[in-house]
Amino acid sequence: MPHIRKAVFEEDKHEVWEIFSKVIQLGDTYVFEPDTPKEKLEGYWFASYMDSFVLVDEYGVVLATYIIKPNQIGLGDHIANASYMVHPDHQGKGFGAMLCEHSISFATEKGFKGIQFNIVVSTNKPAVHLWEKFGFNIIGTTPGGFRHRKLGRVDTYIMFKDISDNL
Repeated sequence: MPHIRKAVFEEDKHEVWEIFSKVIQLGDTYVFEPDTPKEKLEGYWFASYMDSFVLVDEYGVVLATYIIKPNQIGLGDHIANASYMVHPDHQGKGFGAMLCEHSISFATEKGFKGIQFNIVVSTNKPAVHLWEKFGFNIIGTTPGGFRHRKLGRVDTYIMFKDISDNL
């Protein structure tokens, strides 16, 4: 049975990189350049100010990963920001939902009052649908905010979920 655990850079960096690199190479959901070098992974996915997690199968193979961190510094640090990636070979199996559910619980335990996604690509319909299923609302649109590798400029959404009542 798949389960989620804290990621450890030295132990998980190669498997997380495989997921990260495959997802960003598509150029359709993340702002990272498709040719981002592996050396950037630690700063993007394992920085000291964020918590990183992996979803592993019963054999310990990493199938998905997410990070959660304060959305802003100082007076804005009570709102979390999260990013999720599922290995392309394992998408559509409910792992994104598992990551989202875990992140909401984790954010609540850490004392965050909400979770905000700053840039959800509007053409990423499965993600938009999943986040809405978990109670996130579109609170803003940036026209042409993402340079989609195949579609050109597409809109992006800011999505938010209030979790202050979860405490």
